[in-house]
Amino acid sequence: MATVELTFSALPAHVRTARLVATAIARRTGVQESLLDEVRLAVGEACSRAVEAHRLHCPGEPIRIELRDDSGRFEVTVTDSAPSDELEHDRGLLGFDDPFGQLPDDLMAGFGIAVIAGLADDVQVYPSQKGMCIRMSWPAVTNGLSPA
Repeated sequence: MATVELTFSALPAHVRTARLVATAIARRTGVQESLLDEVRLAVGEACSRAVEAHRLHCPGEPIRIELRDDSGRFEVTVTDSAPSDELEHDRGLLGFDDPFGQLPDDLMAGFGIAVIAGLADDVQVYPSQKGMCIRMSWPAVTNGLSPA
């Protein structure tokens, strides 16, 4: 089991770097080529959500990403340090009806979680010590060989 840990400041430009790193590690871990776009998009969405939360609540705190290959899975955990009530909104979001198209900002952020859930094979959202963790995973080849 290998782990890569990455921290970055709450700047939108760093989201691109996080996506590139996650995609490169997913490829090396053995995630199918057809799933790499989903990895890139899901990691980008999770990191963008964290950057926005940090910019509003704690711009000096870093965002943490952990990338692991574990038991035939490629797993990415994005952890922020921003206080948030989003977790409760995210759990009930799928049935939300907004006939006037004017969702509050905190509910709009919850749609990012729904997008991530559609892109990743398995998604868990839970509170961290200070903020929120989003754990995503995809199946990876476990033949003992590192793909070229």
